[in-house]
Amino acid sequence: MDKFLTCGAKLVAADIENDFCSAIFVQPHKMLLPFYQDQLSEAGCDEAGRGCFAGPVFASAVILSKDFFHPLLNDSKQLSEEERNELRIVIEKEAISFAVASISHDEIDRINILQASIKAMHISLTQLKPRPQLLLIDGNYFVKYKRLPHRCIIKGDGLYASIAAASILAKTYRDEYMKKLHEEFPQYNWASNKGYGTPEHRKALNEYGVCKYHRKSWRLFSEQPELFDRESCL
Repeated sequence: MDKFLTCGAKLVAADIENDFCSAIFVQPHKMLLPFYQDQLSEAGCDEAGRGCFAGPVFASAVILSKDFFHPLLNDSKQLSEEERNELRIVIEKEAISFAVASISHDEIDRINILQASIKAMHISLTQLKPRPQLLLIDGNYFVKYKRLPHRCIIKGDGLYASIAAASILAKTYRDEYMKKLHEEFPQYNWASNKGYGTPEHRKALNEYGVCKYHRKSWRLFSEQPELFDRESCL
């Protein structure tokens, strides 16, 4: 079941005409850029849990003010759990608007993980108020959302503040959710591995089999190339 989780808002304005997606590859900088351009309001979008064996995929969309700054803000993969949780509080308090959404394991099996990730982004974008004028998407592929222009930026969560903020919200909300699922199925240790195909998780699958939260379209019991490397999907 699709599930909208949370949304916060303040104020800005809207409108533009360009609708192509240029995939941009950039080397991460130590200090994140506050915006892609300075004329239009931007929303950063990112997902978490795309490469997992179990559980939903989460996505977030965040609009930050162009003068937003926090010294810890970075790609969520570069931060400790404590730092991510600290930043989540700051982002939710100071963002102009933010939203988080998820797509269940069942839906992932029906429509595939790429489409599920994009659908979660679209759901989160629907919740933003006001509507942004430009979307910054982490990665190299996106399906156009309504009439809004977007830019796909490879490793964008290590470059732009709004994408980094979205990566932190998606990651922290998903981690929190997987810890709750861990209470129901502690044998897989999702509190630690968050549903990824770690050796520990694979061993538990061989011992206990699958449960209702596993993605049945994944080849869970065979050696296989990862659809997405673990680091890029955290």
